[in-house]
Amino acid sequence: MGNPVQFHGVAESVQIGILGDYDQNSPTLPSIERAIAHAAGELQLAARAQWLPTDSLVQAERDKKLALFDGLWAAPGSPYKSFDGMLGGIEFARRNNWPFLGTCGGFQYALIECARNVLGIQDADSAENNPGAKTLIISPVGCALPGRRGDAPKLSGPAPVIRILPGSSLHSIYGKDVVCEEFFCNYEVNPEFEGAIVDAGFSIAARGEHGEIRAIESSAPTTFFVATLFQPQLSSRPNQPHPIVVQFLRAARSWRTRKREDGVLESSREDPGSGAGVSRPEPDGSW
Repeated sequence: MGNPVQFHGVAESVQIGILGDYDQNSPTLPSIERAIAHAAGELQLAARAQWLPTDSLVQAERDKKLALFDGLWAAPGSPYKSFDGMLGGIEFARRNNWPFLGTCGGFQYALIECARNVLGIQDADSAENNPGAKTLIISPVGCALPGRRGDAPKLSGPAPVIRILPGSSLHSIYGKDVVCEEFFCNYEVNPEFEGAIVDAGFSIAARGEHGEIRAIESSAPTTFFVATLFQPQLSSRPNQPHPIVVQFLRAARSWRTRKREDGVLESSREDPGSGAGVSRPEPDGSW
């Protein structure tokens, strides 16, 4: 459990479930915890984040457990311990209109989940998970970013030209047409499936310098459903939280209030209380 961060006078709290396999030595995963804390501080909101191992997301009680959270973040880290577990967690968020943020691998698997479960492309897959698959929604990165370290992923470091679609939710979050974002990835969207992405109910919300798909959002009215190949958590700072993460927590707070008003929350649910911390899985991968 992480050390709680107290915010003076905070009356509201949210619980964020992080879908992914935590590794303290990862160059990117610990940044998620920090980004949530930064955004919570900006909102004067108490937030608690709990890591949910992908192999635990195939358990019979998965949906009941996921419903305890006010927002779900699909983390990087593919290939995951459980391909089906990550897809199942994302499917829960999409079907139930739960506030959802997917970054890097979470972005990739959000597209695979929708290809399989919305469009019926049952063999949709990633080249990282199954390079011999017939239908690869996610393929190897085509062009490496200049200046990357020799041993780093092809798409790693800051990319100064990410074009945000005017009129998109992402544009309202940034308030800009062009932003700089950080990546750490070897895989991206197969451009042959751009039409399928739109058919699945998504809008292309951001593109790279050469038109590559870098972010999607739901075309339907939702609480919040955004997925990015870049990793907003990497550029979040204590006094400058990332605007996407801030909006994600806002949505989680609103959803928590709505659940209470609509009686969605079970009366037996334990209030996470004030403070921000992180729960990580035990070595056996239990919740």
